[in-house]
Amino acid sequence: MTDTPDWNAYEAEAAAAAQAAASSDDLEEARVRFLGRKSDIALGLREVRDRETGMLLNGVRTRLEETFDTRAARLADDELDRRLRDEIVDVTLPGDELPLGHLHPITQIRRMVEDAFLGLGYEVRDDREVETVEYNFDKLAFLPTHSARSPRDTFFFDPNHVLRTETSPSQIHIMEEKEPPLYMVSIGRVYRRDAITATRYPIFHQFEGLAVDRGLTLADLKGTLLHVMRALYGPERKVRFRTHYFPFTEPSIEPDVSCGICLGSGCRTCKYSGWIEMGGAGMVDPTVLANVGLDPEEWSGFAFGCGLERTAQLRHDIPDIRALWEGDLRVLRQF
Repeated sequence: MTDTPDWNAYEAEAAAAAQAAASSDDLEEARVRFLGRKSDIALGLREVRDRETGMLLNGVRTRLEETFDTRAARLADDELDRRLRDEIVDVTLPGDELPLGHLHPITQIRRMVEDAFLGLGYEVRDDREVETVEYNFDKLAFLPTHSARSPRDTFFFDPNHVLRTETSPSQIHIMEEKEPPLYMVSIGRVYRRDAITATRYPIFHQFEGLAVDRGLTLADLKGTLLHVMRALYGPERKVRFRTHYFPFTEPSIEPDVSCGICLGSGCRTCKYSGWIEMGGAGMVDPTVLANVGLDPEEWSGFAFGCGLERTAQLRHDIPDIRALWEGDLRVLRQF
């Protein structure tokens, strides 16, 4: 430097500038001017050659840094006071309403099914999705030649394990775990190698019921299914029962519900029949009872299985079951 500054005057000027700063920006500008890299104090410290001058300048810099820090804290407090005074918020006012979702229609139907069967005194189960061939086929009296045992119809992990094709294995599990009388409905995902159509999907949810007691007849089964169908679809929908064949029930029936889309006149969804199949049902085959150690002469039972997606489709008159799996909010927001 050519002229040695009066450091006492320099300190006093810097302190006055700090106190005069009305905002944080003004204070930062003054800090750069008096303590920045190009300030007189910074340049003076670079040219120090003796101990006394160094101690003097370091003392001035330290005191000024404290002055600026104190003023910065004061300005921050003043800014907070101003915001608290001017930006008044009534914390008792309701906040912004957040958009809420809702249950998926499949979940809604599942809960309706659970409520219907709990009202009848049934136990609700949710068993494993990976099953053994023994429980998925053998103990349910599937013949060795049944098409469901083929890898073309069923997802096999290995020769002994499959993705369950239905919730029927739950029937075997509960009959092995508990003594009759038994009233149970099992609900969960099942898997089949089905082609995707308006009424079929390779992954779907099923509810499967089982009742084992003394003296049960086909009339008890029909009465139970009629009660559940009316709870799900209302009394105005028609229900019919047709004879059929299933490996683990004898005799077997198939419940159908009238198509709500075409009102029974025939359309693509119901394959122009006016009816949509709900699933399978029938009296438990005596072989199945014997497979779990129950005497078919003492005990009788009935079983039934229906799809939740099919139920949702029928309840809401959805023309294509694929809409329930595509995640399109334009569809799902309607329910």
